[in-house]
Amino acid sequence: MDYPNDQHPAAPVRSGIPEHGRIPKYYAVKARISSLVDELGEGGLLPTERDLSERYEVARETVRQAIRELVLEGRLRRQGRGTVVAGPKLEQPLSLASYTEGVRRQGRTPGRNLVTLDRFPCPEALAAETGLTRGEPVWHLERVLLADDERVGLESTYVSVARIPRLDADFDPDSSFYAYLHQQGIAFGDADERIETVLATPREALLIGTPPALPMLLIHRVSRDTDGQPLERVRTLFRGDRFSFTTRLRG
Repeated sequence: MDYPNDQHPAAPVRSGIPEHGRIPKYYAVKARISSLVDELGEGGLLPTERDLSERYEVARETVRQAIRELVLEGRLRRQGRGTVVAGPKLEQPLSLASYTEGVRRQGRTPGRNLVTLDRFPCPEALAAETGLTRGEPVWHLERVLLADDERVGLESTYVSVARIPRLDADFDPDSSFYAYLHQQGIAFGDADERIETVLATPREALLIGTPPALPMLLIHRVSRDTDGQPLERVRTLFRGDRFSFTTRLRG
């Protein structure tokens, strides 16, 4: 049996084309470019907008809008003056595991660039969120997250100076913060985590190297040790075009 618009009901993802078949012109072009992306494979160079507009007999702006959406979805990425097929998204587990572990499991090399490491009195809002004492010294560690030297996120960590007083002297900013805590004899107990979709601020977009309009996945995490004492507060931005999150649910 032939199904309209290739929308077989058993397909894992249906094409998005309504059954009556009336769709915006750019979306029809997007579907055709998406098929071309599958043929080209990772790293394949997409034809120019002019070539695609001539191939599909549409205006270049129609092609441009289709490509723009595929870039935002992570199917394509800009490279120099061209556009190439992007690799699969990085899968980060929703667990008390470090970013380092998640990236290494997928055969990629994790890394971090230090933006800032400073200390200041804990403000009221942070104290209320974490259970720390207002005014006590806290560290702020901010780092750009890398995967195979590609900038993919931005992480800000807040932790009490009293828990790890020598962070500025003993810690390698390019290494796993969780591994460092383990070396200090500190173990994680539990955490509260919230995920939302946001747009990066101009400063954040500049640090991550993305346009401000690119959607980001924002994770807020407040962690406690095995005694239930506040341990860290983390705010991490992940590129929406390069990351997905996984978890296992049990009934």
